[in-house]
Amino acid sequence: MVNLEIKNLTKRYRDKVVLNDISFDVKDGEFLSILGPSGCGKTTLLKILIGIEKCNEGVILKNNKNITNIDSSKRGMGIVFQNYALFPNMTVLDNVMYALNLKIKNKDKARKESLRILELVNMEEHIDKYPHELSGGQQQRVAIARTLTLNPDIILFDEPMSALDADNRLKLRKELKNIQKKFKTTMIYITHDQEEAFSLSDRVMVMNNGNIEQIDIPNVIFNHPKNEYVKNFVANHLIEKVSSIEKCTGIDL
Repeated sequence: MVNLEIKNLTKRYRDKVVLNDISFDVKDGEFLSILGPSGCGKTTLLKILIGIEKCNEGVILKNNKNITNIDSSKRGMGIVFQNYALFPNMTVLDNVMYALNLKIKNKDKARKESLRILELVNMEEHIDKYPHELSGGQQQRVAIARTLTLNPDIILFDEPMSALDADNRLKLRKELKNIQKKFKTTMIYITHDQEEAFSLSDRVMVMNNGNIEQIDIPNVIFNHPKNEYVKNFVANHLIEKVSSIEKCTGIDL
């Protein structure tokens, strides 16, 4: 079953084409990474999918329903931002409960559900702390928990690990995969990090200058890049990274 289908999507800012007639689908329960350098159109695509921005042309279908012009609050999607977007004057629990309180009026039920989700993301011991008392990785887990409480069909991630150190990135990658297995949620993940995309994804969509260069499972993209751009941006980069580690450590990877 196809959960999301994007057809001939185009976005222009005056004379600049940011998304150039792109089409792809996202399967139910899939983890799709959209990989590309800054300025390739991936963040604009995310904003259009969630409903923050409008496209000039094209159609977005969710479970065969046209949601192209539907309000973002009615799309059944959640978004996790790079900067966490937590309320600094609220505790962890209050931050997670905030969105749920807007959806349901029963505060006891909202608290119980929020505590359940915080336990799933290993933040149950920090419910009374404020954002400034948490590490970057912990803040991001709170942001993910807040999105999960609303039980969205699709969660969009806007480079959520770019501000984290290497250790926290590795931990959060594992937790994201575990969360996906538990919730069976469709996830669309924006990143410029090749290693991140390949380690997390069922499929990777490589973008460049508003176009889709290749979309496939990581193994196929690495071993059979569609063109020179994909080969240089993805395969060669990962090979160079492995080679660098081998030289530094003396370990044959």
